[in-house]
Amino acid sequence: MSLVSVIIPYFKKKKFIKETVSSVIQQSYKNLEIIIIYDDSSTDDMEYINEIRNLDERIRVVINTDLHGAGNARNTGILNAKGDYIAFLDADDIWELTKIDEQINFMKKNEFKCSHTTYEIIKESNQSCGHRIARTFNGYKDLLKSCDIGLSTVIIKKDVFTDDCRFPNLKTKEDFVLWLKILKKNYIFGGMDKRLTYWRDLDNSLSSSILQKLLDGFRVYYIYMKFNLIKSIYLLICLSLNFLKK
Repeated sequence: MSLVSVIIPYFKKKKFIKETVSSVIQQSYKNLEIIIIYDDSSTDDMEYINEIRNLDERIRVVINTDLHGAGNARNTGILNAKGDYIAFLDADDIWELTKIDEQINFMKKNEFKCSHTTYEIIKESNQSCGHRIARTFNGYKDLLKSCDIGLSTVIIKKDVFTDDCRFPNLKTKEDFVLWLKILKKNYIFGGMDKRLTYWRDLDNSLSSSILQKLLDGFRVYYIYMKFNLIKSIYLLICLSLNFLKK
């Protein structure tokens, strides 16, 4: 049974982190290591995170001493991971208890090195408010106009990650950049259409900032994909319109 490393960046999500970690501890797939990346310059929550660590011997806590931010925290997790597969989970999201089991089987059966699943969108109170359906992406052009891969649903074979294939230093859209980089390397991103993840939509989260999303969306195309100005603006408009349609 392959070892799966679950990477959970932590920054001021004390209200949700225990439920998140519990959904990993209780997975039917048992060969896991759980890496919590403490990504806060304040140590106020360290005592609580250490209590979380004591819930299961498979949990490790790594303090992110590098540049802060979710992308850099995940990169720290990747560097510390011992698993054959890397699974990402944000500190306020939740997994179904068969998520890893079913998704690893799906990947091995189809010989995918990268995969994502359909996910439910929930509010702070766990009330459902929508869902996103996973589909398979065969090339980066399929993803350019709409980032339809939910980060907390993703599992990737560790050998996919290289020095030039990491999360960038962006406040939002850092995952979008990485998925595009991976697809440009001719990997297939397999889509498993089963709701195995619950993604929490918080009104006060950084990802809810429209201006920040627009700025980072432009950077995705202009800086990281190196498209010209006109193409970058066109794709940003497409990205925004597709977001509004969801």
